[in-house]
Amino acid sequence: MLEALGLEPDDERVYRALLGRPDSTAALLSDLLALEQADAERFLARLVAWGLVIRSSSDRFTAAPPAMALGALISQRRDGLRAAEYALVALAEEHRAATTAGSIVDLIEVVTGVDAIRHRYLQVQHAARTQIRAFITAPFVALPPEENTAEPMALGRGVHFRAVLDRAVLAEPGMIHEAIDSLRNGVQLRVADQLPMKLVLADAELGLVPLAATPTGEPGAVLLHRSGLLDAMDTLFETVWRTSHPLALSAGEESEPTVELETEGPTALDRQILALLLAGVTDPTAATQLGLSPRTLHRRLRRLMDLAGVRTRMQLGGHAVRHGWAEPPMPRRT
Repeated sequence: MLEALGLEPDDERVYRALLGRPDSTAALLSDLLALEQADAERFLARLVAWGLVIRSSSDRFTAAPPAMALGALISQRRDGLRAAEYALVALAEEHRAATTAGSIVDLIEVVTGVDAIRHRYLQVQHAARTQIRAFITAPFVALPPEENTAEPMALGRGVHFRAVLDRAVLAEPGMIHEAIDSLRNGVQLRVADQLPMKLVLADAELGLVPLAATPTGEPGAVLLHRSGLLDAMDTLFETVWRTSHPLALSAGEESEPTVELETEGPTALDRQILALLLAGVTDPTAATQLGLSPRTLHRRLRRLMDLAGVRTRMQLGGHAVRHGWAEPPMPRRT
């Protein structure tokens, strides 16, 4: 658990043992943890050097209070990461200046193979300082959304996320729950009828565009550095974003309720249903993604129509938008 602070598993074992047994000797700890005494002494020496363990004049050891000792290590590691981020910004600017003056070959990198694409996809997100924008389409060849470890890390350092989902993606198993988690973490999501490609953009510096499989059968992608082509991808994203439908989902009931609660307005689950239907998702897909039977979905829609005092789904959609039950659809442009 403390490996992120530079501790080895055995270091942590010794420290944890000392928390409950202050004033212990190396011999006692080696017997307790089934370690060679020389190893126990080595681990204790490291812990003393880090300030996690206090050594007495009689060669007895006591764990320093975690809040004080580990807090200091965390602060040091945080300061180190902050310094590394400053260095990254400087290095990225040096790289940008170099590539801007370079040839066209330096501005476009062809990436081949699932592992290489996954690595580049994560790298692009790690490189972002202010915003990440993405087109998300199925199938997920290199990296399914639930395995995108770079997203929470980027959100944690203040990077702004916007993503447009191809409508067909919402039919993928578990996608609604992934979308709910992303929205809860601050990601902005919209839905388009059909996206032209997969895409991820980091600031105005990098873009990754997956391509069709190569003649050898391996998937490929193009990594774009700052260039006119990257500017075109930037414009494409913003155009699609403006004409896509906002997706607003909240955490509701996880399974089909056995008792229908009487409320004066839509429940969280009702709002999810409305959000999906306004985004153009079919009834069967919405029911499957929300863990409902088609009959329950229709019953809830009927109840919402009664609450709104309307007769048709179109009227229900209009009522939902006017009364804040769901986000309004974006106007379509031709």
